[in-house]
Amino acid sequence: MFLSAAEAGAIADHLARIESRVGVQIVPAVVGKSDTYVELPWKAFALGASMAAFATVVADAWRPDWITAGTALLHAVLILAVGGASALLAVFVLTFARLFLRATRRDLEVRHHAQSLFLTRELFRTRQRLGVLVLVSLFERRIEILPDTGFHDRVSEAEWNAVIARMTPLLRQGRPFHALQEALTALEALLDAKGFRTVRSSGARLDDEPIEERGV
Repeated sequence: MFLSAAEAGAIADHLARIESRVGVQIVPAVVGKSDTYVELPWKAFALGASMAAFATVVADAWRPDWITAGTALLHAVLILAVGGASALLAVFVLTFARLFLRATRRDLEVRHHAQSLFLTRELFRTRQRLGVLVLVSLFERRIEILPDTGFHDRVSEAEWNAVIARMTPLLRQGRPFHALQEALTALEALLDAKGFRTVRSSGARLDDEPIEERGV
């Protein structure tokens, strides 16, 4: 879907090596979109209509002799047409749509999607609760790392964020595979430095294949 067969295979091989070395199960996931964001086309419509209205006012002030009996109708059609075009552009052009997405809403929706994915895929069933979800949300260009309870008091939030910081430039370049590769390399070094090692204990073993979803 978002990764080629070769890329998914390379990630799975790297995950197997990490688990055999540090005993931690990392679950990478790539989703197209973490929310529908139904308000974005409406915001684009409002912007387009407002700009068109402003342009018509300026044009009328500049050339008042243009005003005729049909001017009001022409203005209304023009404003609605520009607003509608802007809304359609927000639906089909993701780069344009992102301009209307507030950072706080973006971050909240990506985190909620990560939490939902963690529960629905039952990623909490790992040995010693040592599972960690690495979610890459493509539309938002946002990364969320969601560790299970086994990492509490052993890995700080700042250390998880440092991994995200290494991934973010690659994701912004439209390279989710390389972003995930960078994450796995960084996480392996971090967990090894924290003293995580493979131990025998009860718990489910998760699939090494990365999760790919179109999202909502």
